[in-house]
Formats: sequence, C-alpha cells, structure tokens
Amino acid sequence: MSPEAASSGATPGAARSGDSYLPEHGNGGYRVRHYDLELDYRVATNRLAGQAGITAVAVQPLSRFTLDLGRFRVQHVRVDGRPAKYLHRPDKLQIRPERPIAAGDTFRVEIRYAGKPVPISGRWGELGWEELTDGALVASQPNGSPSWFPCDDQPAAKATFRVAVTAPSAYTVLVTGDPVFQQRGPHGTTWVYERHEPTSPYLMSVQVGRYEMVDLTTGGVVQRVATPPALRRNVAHDFGRHGELMSALQRLFGPYPFREYVVVVADDVLDDPVEAQGMAVFGRNHVDGRRTHERLIVHELAHQWFGNSLTVTDWRHIWLNEGFATYAEWLWSGVCGDLPTDALALQWYTWTAARPRNVIVADPGVDRMFDPLVYKRGALTVHALRKRVGDESFFALLRAWVAEHRHATVTTEQFRLHAQRFSREPLDDLFGAWIDCRTLPPPPR
Repeated sequence: MSPEAASSGATPGAARSGDSYLPEHGNGGYRVRHYDLELDYRVATNRLAGQAGITAVAVQPLSRFTLDLGRFRVQHVRVDGRPAKYLHRPDKLQIRPERPIAAGDTFRVEIRYAGKPVPISGRWGELGWEELTDGALVASQPNGSPSWFPCDDQPAAKATFRVAVTAPSAYTVLVTGDPVFQQRGPHGTTWVYERHEPTSPYLMSVQVGRYEMVDLTTGGVVQRVATPPALRRNVAHDFGRHGELMSALQRLFGPYPFREYVVVVADDVLDDPVEAQGMAVFGRNHVDGRRTHERLIVHELAHQWFGNSLTVTDWRHIWLNEGFATYAEWLWSGVCGDLPTDALALQWYTWTAARPRNVIVADPGVDRMFDPLVYKRGALTVHALRKRVGDESFFALLRAWVAEHRHATVTTEQFRLHAQRFSREPLDDLFGAWIDCRTLPPPPR
C-alpha cells in the first residue's frame, strides 16, 4: 500500500462479491453506474479489440480494486485520466490508481484490451462470447460477461450501457439496447446502442450474423426478429402469434418494461434459447415451421418481466426468474386455447412427483440452480399461491410486484412479504411447503 493510501485510510476493494453461489464473480468496494464500450470485431479471425470506459462510485476508500475480465491482452488502464498500475490474472483485473479514491467519489476507469474472445468455462458449459459458423453470439447467464468486457459480474450490479460495435459491413450487429446510430466506413459498419434501464452485465448481449430484420407485429411494442434468410418462412410461422402473446402477457403482468423486443435466430444449433435485456436468442433448431417450441418463445418473453426488469439480487433466488417464466407458459396455454392452466399444473405435478425429492426451490445450491425441478416446482408454487388467494388478488399481486420493483433487484423474502399483502390468511405454510422443503406437498386445488 502506498503512503498516500495508508494516510487516507484507503483499503483494497474486495475481489469477490456477496453472491452466495458465485462469490468469485463480482467485486466489492464500488458500484458501477455506466459502461461505455467501443468494440471492433473481425469475424474471419474472431478478434475483438475493445475500449471500455467505466463510471463507478466508491462505497469505501479505495487503494485498489478489481474487475472481472477474461483472457485478453490488456494494453493500458487509466483512472480519472491518469495511468494506473494493473495486474491481469485469469478472469480478474486488479487496478491500483495513482491516487487513492475517497468513499463517495465518482471515478472513471478506461481500459484498452484485445484478443480472441473465448467463452468462460464452468459447470454449465461455455458461457459468454461464442464464435458461430458465420458470426458470433453472446449468452452470458450466469457468469459469461467477462468473456467480452471488463465488468462487475454479479446480478445485483445493474448499470446503464452504451455499446458501439464495428464489424464487417456484410453482417448485422444487434446489441441489447435501443439503436441510436449506424454508419458505414472503410473498415466496416459501426452500430451504436444505448441501454438506459439499469441492466445486469449477464443480460447484455451482442449478436453478429447475416440476418434479415422482420417485424413480428404492427402497433404497440416494437417486436422484431433477426433471421437467416433461409429460415424466414419457418420463423414467420413459429413467431406468428407473437403480437397476441405480447398483448396477453401485458394484460397479465403489466406494461412491457422496455422500448422494444428483438428475437435473434442464430443460423446454428443451440442447446437452449437464452434471454437478454430486451432480447432473446434461439437456434435454428428451435424453428421448424410447426410451432413445436412456442412454449420456449413464451418463456423467454416472460423473462423480460421476471429476470430482466426484476433481477435476482443473489443467484440462490433463481426460482423467481424461472418459476414465473415457466408459469407464463402455462398461462399462455390457457389463453391461446390449448391445455388449460390447471391441467398443465396437474400434468407437471405428476412429473414432479415422479422425481427424487432432492431440491429445495428457495435454495437449490449452485450445482442445481438450473435444475428442471426449480423451474417446474417453482411454477407449481406460483400456481398454489394463485389457488390460495384467488384470481383477482393473484393477478393484482403479480402486477404490483412487477411495477414496484421495475428495473430493480428482488429476493425470495421480498416476494413472501409482498404476497402476504394480498392474502387474508397467512402464507407461511404455503411457501414453507413448496419452496423451503424437499417433501412435495399435495397438488394445488
């Protein structure tokens, strides 16, 4: 520690977050307010050159601090315009500013970096920036963001973004945000997007491909799809009810929380669709011209309310994302004339009853946070709550939950307290049975 740091009482910021499941991702000592990213991507060589400007506020005196960043070559770091010392080890960039930062001060970090972006490897496979057959995509949930930009990689660390991407002009570039600028130059086309709503780093995405843009509906919320030309007919059919779907979810949950919704259909096979802020990404295998995967379309759209606008403070609360998005599938089935919601709930209760009782929904553990039981039993919890309080109170409860926590972070305890406001009888037994215990309670009636 420098003499100046010692005399000011400055201490290092933590290289870990407070997340109970992924403490090694995320950092302490400051809060990011805004990211300004300038990226140049060469598709043929999968090379990314970036310059990140990060505006943050210190929550303690800082002699040094860390950011999450993958395997790039860092070329320089500045803090408030002054060169800073730094040490880049796998997935962590440690920065020592020339002068200590006082608690409450706003400071700006500028980082120039370059290299071949590779996904972050872990227990869920490879996450983040992924090279496609002809282009690239970003799918970062839960910890893939450092694969393409330096960040405070924890779900509660919401910030605003401006992202500019230059890529070869034959490609379309889509970023989670509102499009503000596009200009063709001698070395490619630059696309600029702004995300004004506070956004978790894992919900930021970049998509690069040879896409056609197609409107999914007219009027109301702007809904567009980026599709490979060869898939346009199947996409038009499989997403043909998207306007109706958006209207239905707005009636159920309240206004759509962003300015537009963009669907990207990558011209590659993907294991699962993935949500981003104001965006969802599907693989070519998810469109077959027969609406086989429409439930996935519903699920990803529902995440715009549950997961993106309302984001979990800590990954152990993941059921608040996945249980509600799964329940939206069941609600849509009833709305569009397929199986009634009650019938689907009973069907999935039977499925759940045949599985081992080895997951606690409210705290499934890091290895089980994406377990299907978290999704299905989480949705059954929502259905049980609906049955207990009645439809009128239930949907008022949902709309209030969404409105009161718009663009913020949420926890299970907050939801329990919120739900109790709409019930004449205590709900502790309901939540205790459905999300706190492994034993499966009787089916909701």
